[in-house]
Amino acid sequence: MNILMIHPHDINSSAEPWTVRVVYIAKEFEKKGHKVKLVYFPLEQSHYGPEMISDNIAAIPRSRRHGPHVFLSNIFSVWKLAGWADIVHFQKCFYNAAIPAMVAAVLRGKHLHYDWDDWEVKIYEVSTSPGLLRSIIRRYLMVMENTIPRVVDSISVASRRLRTECLKLSPKNTPIVDAHVGADLIRFNPQISGLSVKEKFGITKPLILYLGQLHGGQYVELFIRTAKKLISDCRKDFSFMILGDGYMANDLKKMANQLDLNGSVIFAGAVSHELVPQYIAAADVCVACFEENEVTSCKSPLKIVEYLACGKAIVSSRVGEVPEMLQDAGVLTIPGDPDSLALGIIKVLSDPEFKDRIQKSARKRAEEKYNWEVSAGNILRAYLENSEIVP
Repeated sequence: MNILMIHPHDINSSAEPWTVRVVYIAKEFEKKGHKVKLVYFPLEQSHYGPEMISDNIAAIPRSRRHGPHVFLSNIFSVWKLAGWADIVHFQKCFYNAAIPAMVAAVLRGKHLHYDWDDWEVKIYEVSTSPGLLRSIIRRYLMVMENTIPRVVDSISVASRRLRTECLKLSPKNTPIVDAHVGADLIRFNPQISGLSVKEKFGITKPLILYLGQLHGGQYVELFIRTAKKLISDCRKDFSFMILGDGYMANDLKKMANQLDLNGSVIFAGAVSHELVPQYIAAADVCVACFEENEVTSCKSPLKIVEYLACGKAIVSSRVGEVPEMLQDAGVLTIPGDPDSLALGIIKVLSDPEFKDRIQKSARKRAEEKYNWEVSAGNILRAYLENSEIVP
């Protein structure tokens, strides 16, 4: 098959690391003998031109600037590309990707697939302050997320909660498949060494790692409060690392300073996706902390599957997909509760046999289910169900 994939963000920027999903799925499609053209929208317009990710995957940048001329140009470009495609596949509900994809598929009579990986309207609500512009954008996102499942030919969802929303919105005969986040089992594996990271930052104590973006809805402040509790209340001599960046970075650093955590919490910043496995490998415990709300109820966090693939001991909040993802491969704690998170970390580090057991289970979970091959295979099945497309 010829598959046209459209993503609204920048596949080459560490500032938008969630784009690894569409790239990995494209690579899995290629392994199965399909050809892919991947349209994306770079942050820096002058930096990227057309490129070949591999022999059968072409990456095609389009302008991210606002304005009717740019928007119409992008629609026309996607319409031309759709003439080559058997499938038009788009991720997320943002207008710069979703509307060109829908227009092109309808005009060309192509199978239209929606990859729904996050509940964007809920993320927007927790990430922004009240105001007129916020109300307008929120309304737009709500209209898009309520409309898209009604008009596409097939859907993939990253969580059971999103499946529930799809079942409310989409026609009964629309194929809906599970396409949870996955890990690259070769890039992320238990044999990777984290020694260079420990040497770089002078780490000699047990290291507790948080991986993720530093913006609203990520709950990094829970991790920092947990660090304070472990050091001050539990008298534990640990190092803590926050790997990632975002607009809340300065506020979080101030919070750590106010809690007198200087030297105990390392803000490592953002690194390329290729380097992330080394940082995970350096950790003794990997943390994924959340509050319980409508955003986290539909999350299948990428950090967790990468922790799993590296065979790490994981402590996470009991929200959304996390219990199903971990099963016996980690410790579940009370959402939003630094006391519970601290006890989970202590449980892992105080029981070497338990730690070894959950680490082995972690890698097994990634190999059996939480990898991109499984997710891509499910999406291909959605394309072909109720379709006249020949694989």
